[in-house]
Amino acid sequence: MPLTRRHLLASATAAALLPRAALSAEGLSVVATTGMIADAATAILGEAGTVNALMGAGVDPHSFRQTRSDIVAMTRAELTLWHGLYLEAQMEEFLTALARKNTVVAVADTLDRDRLLSHADYEGRFDPHVWMAPELWSDVVTAISAALQDARPDLAATFQARTVDYQTTIARLHDYARTAIASVPEEARVLVTAHDAFSYFGRAYGMEVLGIQGISTESEAGLNRIRDLVDTLVERKISAVFVETSVSDRNMRALIEGAASRGHEVRIGGELFSDAMGEPGTYEGTYPGMIDHNVTTIAGALGGTVPARGMDGKLAAGL
Repeated sequence: MPLTRRHLLASATAAALLPRAALSAEGLSVVATTGMIADAATAILGEAGTVNALMGAGVDPHSFRQTRSDIVAMTRAELTLWHGLYLEAQMEEFLTALARKNTVVAVADTLDRDRLLSHADYEGRFDPHVWMAPELWSDVVTAISAALQDARPDLAATFQARTVDYQTTIARLHDYARTAIASVPEEARVLVTAHDAFSYFGRAYGMEVLGIQGISTESEAGLNRIRDLVDTLVERKISAVFVETSVSDRNMRALIEGAASRGHEVRIGGELFSDAMGEPGTYEGTYPGMIDHNVTTIAGALGGTVPARGMDGKLAAGL
């Protein structure tokens, strides 16, 4: 049976009666909603605590709903880090309520609004997919680091040093992406994906981005939208489209079939990580690996020149 608001609040109240995690042998206890946040928090926190990511590989944050065990974990954690910008749409009410009693930080909400793209589906909202632009995500990492430093002021210098190391890798990712996408012929710099998760990526690296669905995977792809995109594929001779690990490829298959019916062959250029990273324990299951994979896959499929195993040769073979 689905959890109603009454059930969620009751669960939160019950969980609040449990003892909060304290500074112990395990250190600071952190819950992060997305894998991208968890990766940064883990790198900065190191051995000083533990990070529990609620959303794993292939999980769509737009539709994710917290379970009772998630509620207990967030209520007992010393710090809960969530993205904000309406990414975790189904969790927002609970997280807002939790923030009245616990330390809860929406890390992407710290970004200046003039750096964000408007959300076409919701007035007054913004596109939440800021991790797709490494330079922008680096500032979110600063907010994650600040929250950890506030929780453990005695370790602030250590956390700051680790933040600098992590952001140095992000800066290298940005340079790699800029060079890789620049190697794609200008007329081929069109990225067709399942939903509009790559707009910040497109803005950062000069690519036109066309998504079947809107910014949220909860939006429906109408027949008119698919028909219009088929027209675009045929008229502009676009030869490759991309599926996403956290979104069904049903609409993408419809695009390919529609183009084929008009005598134009379109192939799947590869699978991209959009709203979630790869499997835990893999390079692609880290934020640097996620972006490295996407950049290498996109540039390679569209005619650019990239190393087969990515920026540092860490990508899995055959991707």
